[in-house]
Amino acid sequence: MKLSKEQIEEIKDLQSQSYKTKRVIAPELEEVLYEAIPILDHGFIRVIDYMGNDNSIVQAARVSYGKGTKKVNTDSGLIKYLMRHWHSTPFEMCEIKYHIKLPIFIARQWIRHRTANVNEYSARYSILDKEFYLPNKENLAAQSKNNRQGRGDVISGTQAQEVLNLLKNDAERTYNNYEEMLNERYDGSIIDENKTGLARELARMNLTLNTYTQWYWKTDLLNLMNFLRLRADHHAQYEIRAYADAMLNTLKKWVPITYDAFMDYRVGGTEVSSKGKEVIKKLIKGENISIDETDLSKREWNELMQAFNLQDKLI
Repeated sequence: MKLSKEQIEEIKDLQSQSYKTKRVIAPELEEVLYEAIPILDHGFIRVIDYMGNDNSIVQAARVSYGKGTKKVNTDSGLIKYLMRHWHSTPFEMCEIKYHIKLPIFIARQWIRHRTANVNEYSARYSILDKEFYLPNKENLAAQSKNNRQGRGDVISGTQAQEVLNLLKNDAERTYNNYEEMLNERYDGSIIDENKTGLARELARMNLTLNTYTQWYWKTDLLNLMNFLRLRADHHAQYEIRAYADAMLNTLKKWVPITYDAFMDYRVGGTEVSSKGKEVIKKLIKGENISIDETDLSKREWNELMQAFNLQDKLI
């Protein structure tokens, strides 16, 4: 990730500011406020604003006008209860805003989470930067044989280099054509004074999906956790997971008590259906049981066995 001199100076200027406030703050998050955290090759996330902290959740749950109970163990117990029983409204009282730079194909996957306020860099108004995402070789993989939307075995050697060359050459070629149609370089210089450039809103259609875009993404804590539960999961695409992992770290700095409960009950926990619960009950009693004795599908059975590491203990 490369930041321009102007961007670096802007971040330093923002971080040097200090305001007296009566609002609750998150001290650890304050330490990294505005900082560009690098993701992939040219991407980043920056926390640029937030509202509330763990106390705000407790306050909302009790509808009190203090800062919760002021006892960490009591507040922790309440937040765990709220998380364990899928309460939602208290977590909606906290909000956070990120500045994110990401490849367009990840942005299109990300935007499926329709529970945030988004303002994206406009390629109708401005020229997109000449930056493209190129995976590391260890992240180049064939299509999975048992997952229609996932990766399988890693591609290596000559074939991997051929793929990278294709990605790079296609991105550079289409970007050069983008500039030709605009009759303008990404630095603002005119290519040919005797030509009229195509409208930016039309020229952009030629760009590859690994071109980088940027947006401001603001959401509440509840929907941030819903996003992270899906996108920080090992089943998620590597590229969006890289962003989610970095955002998990900001969650920890922002609301550490909620983060612990989230990791325990949402990320580390598992859901069991009523049919699955019956299987677990029989196992606790020491009974042996096979899939043929249940109404579970093969996929449900395998997921249940994997969740409790029971594959080698059943008939």
